[in-house]
Amino acid sequence: MDPRREHELLLTRRQLFGRTALGVGTAALHTLLRGAGIGGGLMAADQIFAAMGGQTGPRGKAKPGLPGIPHFAPKAKRVIYLFMNGGPSQIDLWDYKPKLDEKFDSDLPEEIRRGQRLTTMTSGQTRFPIAPSRYKFQRHDNNADGVWVSELLPHTATVVKELCVIRSMWTDAINHDPAVTFIQTGSQLPGRPSMGAWVSYGLGSENEDLPTYVVLHAKVSSGKVDQALYNRLWGTGFLPSEYQGVSLRSAGDPVLYLNDPHGMDRGTRREMLDDVARLNQKQLDHFGDPEIAARIAQYEMAYRLQTSVPELMDLSKESEDTIALYGDDAKTPGTFAANCLLARRLAERGVRFIQIWHRGWDQHGNLTGDLPMQCKDVDQACAGLIKDLKNRGLLDDTLVVWGGEFGRTVYCQGALTRENYGRDHHPRCYTMWMAGGGVKPGITYGHTDDFCYNIVDKDGAIINPTEDELTPGAVHIHDLNATILNQLGIDHTKLTYRYQGRDFRITDVHGHVVRDLLA
Repeated sequence: MDPRREHELLLTRRQLFGRTALGVGTAALHTLLRGAGIGGGLMAADQIFAAMGGQTGPRGKAKPGLPGIPHFAPKAKRVIYLFMNGGPSQIDLWDYKPKLDEKFDSDLPEEIRRGQRLTTMTSGQTRFPIAPSRYKFQRHDNNADGVWVSELLPHTATVVKELCVIRSMWTDAINHDPAVTFIQTGSQLPGRPSMGAWVSYGLGSENEDLPTYVVLHAKVSSGKVDQALYNRLWGTGFLPSEYQGVSLRSAGDPVLYLNDPHGMDRGTRREMLDDVARLNQKQLDHFGDPEIAARIAQYEMAYRLQTSVPELMDLSKESEDTIALYGDDAKTPGTFAANCLLARRLAERGVRFIQIWHRGWDQHGNLTGDLPMQCKDVDQACAGLIKDLKNRGLLDDTLVVWGGEFGRTVYCQGALTRENYGRDHHPRCYTMWMAGGGVKPGITYGHTDDFCYNIVDKDGAIINPTEDELTPGAVHIHDLNATILNQLGIDHTKLTYRYQGRDFRITDVHGHVVRDLLA
């Protein structure tokens, strides 16, 4: 076959329709905008809000997102998501249950368990003995509505006035991979875009010299990182790949191959990239494949990262007072504390979505040996991040989110003693917190029963949130994601992407904004 003819046949039916629709749609949009007066001096409300949400960052110029987004005035410009992978024990950290102590080693009542799913790790147990927390709790903020915090989090306790603690989170998944995939992408099955990718796609960048979405991985003191993490958790699914999270390494060069090879100077590198860009542009003009455009953008981003990342990673100009907020671990690259400090620097430089992953929270056994080490890794750094953001005037427009994929059971997995125990996965109620970005500070939201096993209403009656998505007090992960997007000025029902004949969104066909959490 003539190679020119073969090349022409590579134009797919989808690309043909996509290119045709683009031309017609552009013409129609131009006509509509002229009819509305946009472009002739009159600015629409959604354009005003978009300008508010896309101001130029400290470095580089902004790259706009989708037209008309933000949909309304945003409270937050960026998100810092502190993800505790494995499922932190809400009973030992946030959800104080003093009455459990007298029920030590008694069986969990059937009217409390209510036939809920069990994992295969405990479904074969003949008993489900209650394991009260061995840790002391204290109410902070000195009033009846103060937040109860475990002794394992003394530094976090100092910033409870800034926290919105949600004790009534729940999810549908009971095992790690589907649960983490669910909260990150809105689906238990792999293949959907991550939350950060959706934000990057919708809002665009405040700083073209850095990625819109950055992922950091923290070292774990306990050394137990049983749960694997996959690139798809910060990937784009069916969105163009330019919106995926850029993962900075915790050891060695933060980005591989960042430095030019020996013998190549910046000018030569620039000429090479320009030549490659011209070739890619020819392919893009011919095929209209958005992945070619993404490839061009990624090459350009890599070139700019050669300058922006070394400056970003240089902590020498941080004051000793700032380092002290995060603790001595902040001086060690790859620690959770160092990553929290780096997250603040990324926020200052206009990065929209910053995610720190800290693994090792899956305490099926030896909880009292491992959980204190996990908390020591993150406690001071979380508090330091909140204080640092507030000191710099960034907390008001930065939404900080802390939590994992599910909680832990009140009953013990394996051997139970007063000194030690393990806990299995529990999806029906657990705790997360948010701070800044327009959420109510210094509150707890939602209630659980005396066994920390079910969400209850204000009168203490057990409710089943699976029967009604709008159950007051219960916060599904779809609701959490809808609320996060709301604070960024995004209507979660309108941020969609058509794929395989269907409009997809991060909340699927569910989710509602939890207005009671908002200031």
